[in-house]
Amino acid sequence: MWAADLWFSPSENMERIRDAGLGGGVFPIHVDARSLPFPPEFFDAVVAVDSFPYFGTDDLYLNYLSRFVKPGGQVGIAGAGLVQEIGQSVPDHLQSWWTQDLWGLHSAAWWRLHWERTGIVDIVVADTMAEGWERWLEWHLAVAPDNEPEIRALGVDRGRYLGYVRVVGRRNGEVLLADHVESIPPRYTRTSLLRDDHRA
Repeated sequence: MWAADLWFSPSENMERIRDAGLGGGVFPIHVDARSLPFPPEFFDAVVAVDSFPYFGTDDLYLNYLSRFVKPGGQVGIAGAGLVQEIGQSVPDHLQSWWTQDLWGLHSAAWWRLHWERTGIVDIVVADTMAEGWERWLEWHLAVAPDNEPEIRALGVDRGRYLGYVRVVGRRNGEVLLADHVESIPPRYTRTSLLRDDHRA
């Protein structure tokens, strides 16, 4: 297992892995999800926990990520999300907590559509955890008790909008993935940058 993370150091993650007794089978790396260093069809499954909304809403990202999964393999996400989509304006009870990055949060139904329309994966499950907002709140109270705006928002919302989302898709091996373009080979031909003809 490769534990890819951008925000936590691999050294710190290695300590967690060893404390869990998994030192011989889990390899932490520091990497951006948009620059993964793996060859095509490297994984049987890819799972993103509490991270996918930061990069996965990009219409092209599922195509990019699926290149690393074997045909028939699974792509799964789990984490904070919405029970129902928020329209043009944020509900009053969430206004004091809401910031621009939270527009990346979506419902299971939104993720289902976002993935299904590509044909890249066949959806196995797309749902919201029962009482997910309570798990979210418990996590904050244990790990980030000083995050008063988010704790207050979860307590007031009580699962109307905020919850935990899970989506799993199986890669459809019959769908041809678009090539991931990292650079375009230069074909520069020297030409004059000034026109010879200066007539009006």
